[in-house]
Amino acid sequence: MPLSLTYPSWIKPEIIPGLPFLRWYGLMYLFAFATAYYLFVRQARAGELSLAQGGGEVTDDDVLSFFTWGIFGLLLGARIFATLIYDTSGVYLAKPWLIFWPFSDGGKWTGLQGMSYHGGFVGGFLGMLAWTAKRKKPFLAWCDTMAASVPLGYTFGRLGNFLNGELFGRVTEGPLGMVFPNAARFPLSEPWVSEMAARLGMSIPGGAALVNLPRHPSQLYEAFFEGIVLWAVIWFVFRRKRPFNGFISAVYTIGYGVARFVIEYFREPDADIGYRFSATGPDAPTYLFESLWNISTGQVLCLGMIVAGLAFIATGMALKKRKERAATDGE
Repeated sequence: MPLSLTYPSWIKPEIIPGLPFLRWYGLMYLFAFATAYYLFVRQARAGELSLAQGGGEVTDDDVLSFFTWGIFGLLLGARIFATLIYDTSGVYLAKPWLIFWPFSDGGKWTGLQGMSYHGGFVGGFLGMLAWTAKRKKPFLAWCDTMAASVPLGYTFGRLGNFLNGELFGRVTEGPLGMVFPNAARFPLSEPWVSEMAARLGMSIPGGAALVNLPRHPSQLYEAFFEGIVLWAVIWFVFRRKRPFNGFISAVYTIGYGVARFVIEYFREPDADIGYRFSATGPDAPTYLFESLWNISTGQVLCLGMIVAGLAFIATGMALKKRKERAATDGE
């Protein structure tokens, strides 16, 4: 009996075969935005945002406008970052207008393939910052409300990756291993490949030279830990116990950074980029886990998030204590 799962054959990128404009990935983005918007509105209507910003009305128009700026910044940042940082072909540097061109050279609709979370994080941050500056609203109070809303929506984004059959993990013999149809195949002539296939009890057609080995479904790991678990921790533990504005945003930044950093050990990095730091040499295979010190681009960016979040909390707590000390001395 095979010791791995097979990616469901009925899942296709298109919701309706033959209609490339209707894709699961795009639909999951709509679910993500709708979920985050609902949670944001819920907090606003409960008076949490008004309390955090020190009073004042929060209208539905304000919320919708804030969300529009944030999402616009997110999409811009996610796309630009993905094409300029993760693409190694140089085509987007040479022809930057292709960054937002949704067609292939043959005129076939492809959509905007390739979005970077970290680029979206920066772009969304700048979009929200610009809106609050324009409307003279306290940025950190509004950002905290968004930070408590985003993770559950993010779950749908990773489900979209799973439905696209992309961003799968490294080769594994674990019970959650899944054979993805679009994953690279390995030559059976290599001993480690034939031995793993035998241990897994995989059925290999006679004469086959290549085999598709099981991978970690890392998209689902991310959907669960970076989405559901992180949202639950923020929503039920920290949301109403923030010591100062910006605290929830910092907790989200640290929580996402930690979860993503760990899951990167299960997720296969981009093969054309490889590792930013490698303990096993410059040609270390990205499809195998060989060392904790093989660090991917995503892990480097996550370390930056963790450090920034911790620094912000340390600074915020120090300022809070200083204010409390000054208030006590003034009595």
